[in-house]
Amino acid sequence: MNPLPALRARRRRRIAAALIAVAVVALGNLVVSAVPAQAATLLSQGKTATASTSEGAGTAPAAAVDGDANTRWSSEWADNQWLQVDLGATATVEQVVLQWEAAYATGYRIEVSANGQQWNPIYSTTTGHGGTETLNVSGSGRYVRVFATTRANGYGVSLFEFKVFGTPGDSGPVPGTGTVRIAGSQGNWQLLVNNTPWTVKGLTWGPPVGEAAQRLPELKAIGVNTVRTWGTDGTSKALFDAAAANGMRVVAGYWLQPGGGPGSGGCANYVTDTNYKTTMLAEIRRWTTEYKDNAGVLIWSVGNESVLGLQNCYSGAELEQQRIAYATFVNDAAKAIHAIDPNHPVTSTDAWTGAWPYYKQYSPDLDLLAVNSYGHVCQVKQDWINGGYNKPYILTEGGPAGEWEVPNDANGVPNQPTDVQKRDGYTQAWNCILGHAGVALGATLFHYGNENDFGAVWFNITPGNEKSLAWYAIRQAFGGPAGGNTPPVITNMTLSRTTDAPAGGTISVNVAVTDPNGDALSHEFKVGGKYIDGSGALVTTPSSGNGPFTVTVPQRLGVWKLYDYVRDGKGNVSIETRSFRVVAPPTAGTNIARGKTATASSYQQVGNGAPYPPSNVTDGNNATRWASDWADPQWVQVDLGSVQSFDQIQLIWEGAFAREYRIEVSDDGNAWRALYNTSAGNGDVDDITTGGTGRYVRLTGTARGTGFGYSLYEFGIYKR
Repeated sequence: MNPLPALRARRRRRIAAALIAVAVVALGNLVVSAVPAQAATLLSQGKTATASTSEGAGTAPAAAVDGDANTRWSSEWADNQWLQVDLGATATVEQVVLQWEAAYATGYRIEVSANGQQWNPIYSTTTGHGGTETLNVSGSGRYVRVFATTRANGYGVSLFEFKVFGTPGDSGPVPGTGTVRIAGSQGNWQLLVNNTPWTVKGLTWGPPVGEAAQRLPELKAIGVNTVRTWGTDGTSKALFDAAAANGMRVVAGYWLQPGGGPGSGGCANYVTDTNYKTTMLAEIRRWTTEYKDNAGVLIWSVGNESVLGLQNCYSGAELEQQRIAYATFVNDAAKAIHAIDPNHPVTSTDAWTGAWPYYKQYSPDLDLLAVNSYGHVCQVKQDWINGGYNKPYILTEGGPAGEWEVPNDANGVPNQPTDVQKRDGYTQAWNCILGHAGVALGATLFHYGNENDFGAVWFNITPGNEKSLAWYAIRQAFGGPAGGNTPPVITNMTLSRTTDAPAGGTISVNVAVTDPNGDALSHEFKVGGKYIDGSGALVTTPSSGNGPFTVTVPQRLGVWKLYDYVRDGKGNVSIETRSFRVVAPPTAGTNIARGKTATASSYQQVGNGAPYPPSNVTDGNNATRWASDWADPQWVQVDLGSVQSFDQIQLIWEGAFAREYRIEVSDDGNAWRALYNTSAGNGDVDDITTGGTGRYVRLTGTARGTGFGYSLYEFGIYKR
């Protein structure tokens, strides 16, 4: 293919564009002078512009309303392209000036709209001639667009400037008629909804939005007037509509990378990634336009915990620059939202008040601050005072102390608050917000969800759709009706063994619990392996008795959590949890392998925690291990020093276990005798009661149970 014709065509286009640009500049005064005296106000310059498409980041819609005849918007190379400008308020439109680049439209129409959805044509032509076209029109609307139906050439359509002249209208509805705003002055602010004071009494929203119509009446009945989301998209309408139908409102979030604070994912580069920022601004504009008139919207919230979360992506001076760039982008988003929707405030939330200085300096267009705070919530007031801030704030997440804030227990894992402590944590958080009158405008406490896993038990007020003590505490805090049946109250829970529960064995559990209503109570025990494999799932484990209870311990070694679900049969539940460490069951006799020489076919010498030599299987330490190469077969053997008889072998596997393996003995390390083999290995602890005699004992793995190699904590050989 010969590229020369295409190159020449592009060169001719650039030359033509340059000539037109010169002509436009030369005719600039003529265009303005042609504007009638009564239409002297240029309404479109600097306003928010959007388009059907853009050819690239360098030819974005904003370039057509920036007052610069050397910048331009250009569309993709197709018919039926449009460019529109939001004038910010309804105006009388009297003249439109189109300053075309070489890629102009022969067929197009000018349209106006009150809401950006229904359009009325005020001019159309099929004989457009390009260059500068000055059109005297008559119409009224907040939005004005040019809709190109037929291109003059094989390119798209492109405008240096899209100017709308006319008589400006008012700035929108009078405060108090369909608006949310912040009123007052320093230290004496109020949030007003339709000119009526509104203290945010809220919960973060967890269920599917399709359940909002069913669930929101329950929340309204306990005093909740607001729910908070982290993202807004095409599915949000059901939640907004349900909120409006119940006289409630939504703090509508816009998710940005790296959202979620310390556990965040995704690392946008706010210094250099123009494409990401352009894309997200387009999304924010899109959904703000979609929902700005929905009566369920309270506040727009841009981003969640990203100032803190950027530490997972960057460090040092680069981290500081990214945080500044992020806060600057948040300000761009706030300005974009205000241009589309002047009737709802905009905030941005983070996981610590340490983010507020960035917003103070680089996000001046935010209407209020916001923070997610748990154990630190009662310090937020002082942080605000110390920071010298001049805007109010809301608490966008809060409740009992989180996993990251509490001390570790005897097993080295976070000591989860009791149900009573969680109840009191919500009450304390709310009281501390109320204690900052005139500045703290309310809170959306965390979390209204029905999940029933590790995190849900820690934070959900209705795990498994059952009401907890926290649910009732929030009802009381928000002024809901008192009375009714309430949950059991657990005051203590003890385990007979917490640091040395034998694998596959049992422990005794005592639970001190009373019920305010005298209801008969039931107990269900579950275990969770969050600190073993990261899974949040909770699984019921066998139990017996009426207190103390005998509870079965899992086979897998490591620290587990035990949960006691105490139910009253009336839809209420209290859940108490304690950790316990599962260890290998005791073995009778003496471990004659301990301290003896061990060798192996291979061992892992590099990687996290490496090396993992064979000597670790005879050191008597269940925290050290041998790990082989990732291949079959592999072996590890122990030299007992002399020919000896033994009665039992105990294998303590790490997660990388053997599905198939055999055990052999030898007197000289050359001639081997079979002792034991299996093709149904499942890891954890294997107690092999087949005795034998020999100086050398060897384990050979022939089929791995995972994609890794083979890994043993201990290779114990016992003699009674």
